[in-house]
Amino acid sequence: MTETASPVEPRSAGNVPEYTVSEIAGTLRRTVEETFAFVRVRGEISGFKRHSSGHLYFALKDAEAVLDAVCWRGQAARLGLVPEDGMEVIATGRLTTYPGRSKYQMVVERMELAGQGALLKLLEDRRKRLAAEGLFDRDRKCPIPFLPRVIGVVTSPTGAVIRDILHRLAERFPRRVLLWPVAVQGEGAASQIAAAIRGFNALPEDGAVPRPDVLIVARGGGSLEDLMAFNEEEVVRAAAASTIPLISAVGHETDTTLIDFAASLRAPTPTAAAEKAVPVRAELVAAVAELNGRMVGATQRRLEDARQRLAQTFRALPHPRRLIEDGTIRLDDRAERLRNALPNLLARRAADLDRLAARLRHPRERLAEERHRLAVLSTRLDHAWKSVRVAELAGLEKGGLRLEQGGRRLDEAMKRLLADRALKVETAGKLLDSYSYRKVLERGYAMVRDAEGQPVLSVAVIAAGDALSVEFADGRIAVIAGGEPPPAPPQSPRPRKKGGGDKRQTTLF
Repeated sequence: MTETASPVEPRSAGNVPEYTVSEIAGTLRRTVEETFAFVRVRGEISGFKRHSSGHLYFALKDAEAVLDAVCWRGQAARLGLVPEDGMEVIATGRLTTYPGRSKYQMVVERMELAGQGALLKLLEDRRKRLAAEGLFDRDRKCPIPFLPRVIGVVTSPTGAVIRDILHRLAERFPRRVLLWPVAVQGEGAASQIAAAIRGFNALPEDGAVPRPDVLIVARGGGSLEDLMAFNEEEVVRAAAASTIPLISAVGHETDTTLIDFAASLRAPTPTAAAEKAVPVRAELVAAVAELNGRMVGATQRRLEDARQRLAQTFRALPHPRRLIEDGTIRLDDRAERLRNALPNLLARRAADLDRLAARLRHPRERLAEERHRLAVLSTRLDHAWKSVRVAELAGLEKGGLRLEQGGRRLDEAMKRLLADRALKVETAGKLLDSYSYRKVLERGYAMVRDAEGQPVLSVAVIAAGDALSVEFADGRIAVIAGGEPPPAPPQSPRPRKKGGGDKRQTTLF
C-alpha cells in the first residue's frame, strides 16, 4: 500500500506588506533626495574621467569611504576649475540613487578647492597677478653664460643640495663657488632668500668678493607647504629684478614654484642646475680637438683646390705668340681702314660742299643786297643825325655840350657800324665768290644748260638735235646736240701762248 503526500501550504506573513524591487528603489531614491537635497562634501578626487558627451565622472574619497559623483555637462562648464586626480575639493550638490545598480551618487553643481587645493588656488591667483605685471616676460630674462667664472649658490649650508652641486661642478668643469647660506623653509626663509639674491646683485664688478656670473637658487624636494618660501612674492620679485642670470632648482622634477617662472632658467633638480651652469670639460676638449682636425683638413683641401684651379687656369690661358699674332692682324686692319678713312672723308666733304654751293646765291646778288641795306641805314643815320642836330640847336644851351658829346659818340659809332657792316659784306662776298660755280668755270670747265636754262647733269637726258647752251667763264655759246662722234686719238698738249688764256676747250662737240 502506498502513501500519498499532501501539498505544502504557504506560510502566512501576517501583516507585513510586500514591495517590488522598483518600489523599494523608488522609495529609497525619494528618501535620499529629500533628505540630502543640498549637501557640501569634502574629499579628494579619484578616478576622474571626462566622457565624450561632456559629463564628468569621478569619486570623492577620504580615509574610510568613497562617494561616486557626477557633474553634468551644463554644470561642468561653470565649475571655474579643472578637476584632477588628487585634488582636494569641497563639492556642493545633491545625493541621488541609481536604481539600475543599487548605487547612490552625488550630483555636483559647484566645486571649490579645499585644504591644499585652496593653497594651489591662492598660488594660481598670485601667479596670474605677477604675470600681468610682466615679471615673467621672456625679454626680462638674462641669457645663461656658456662658461661662468664664479657661480653664486643660494641654499642651506647643511643640506645635501650644496654637496650635490659642488660634486657635479667638480665632475663637469670646476668653477669658483660662492655660497650664501639661507633657511629654505620656515619663518623668515623668504626674506633671507630675497636678501641673498639682492646681495649677490649688489656686489661690485671689481670688489674684494667677485661678483657671480650666474646664480643658482636650490632646495631639495618637499611638500607644498615646505616649498612655500619660494612662492612668496618677495622672492619672486627679487628673482625677476636680478641682473645676474638665475637658475631655479627647487624641489623635484614634478614640483613647480613661482620662482621658476621669474628665473632665467628652470632646472628640475639641484644637480641638473649644476649641469646647466657649466659644460663638460672633457667634451669641450674633444670638440676643440675635432674642430682643430677639421680646420687642418679644410685648409689642406683649400690649398689643394687652389693648386688645381691654378693649373687649370694656366692650361686655359692662350700662348703669348698667338696673342701677338692676333694683335698684329688687328693692327693691320686698323691701319688699312685708317688709310681709306681720309679719302672717304674728303669725298664726303666735297659732296657736301657742292650741295651747299648749289643752294647759295651769287655773291654779286648778296653784295648788291648788302649795299642796299647799307644805303638805307646810312640814309636813316643821316636823318637821325640831322634830327639830333636840329634838336640840339633848338634845345637849351645847358644841353649843348651833352649833345655835342653824343654827336661825336654817334659819329664814331656810325663809323664803327659802317666799318663792321662793310667788313661783313666783304667777307660774305668773298665767301660767296669762293663758293660760286664761276670759279670752277675759270679753271677751264664749262656748264651745259638745256633750252629751259636748267643744268644738264647726264648724257642720257640729251637727244640728238636738242638745243643747248654752253657757258664758259667769259660767255655762252649755243650748240645743237648731234650723234655720238668717234673717239679722237690722244694728242699731245699744245704749248700755251704767251699773253693768252687757255684755248684747249674751244667747243664741246
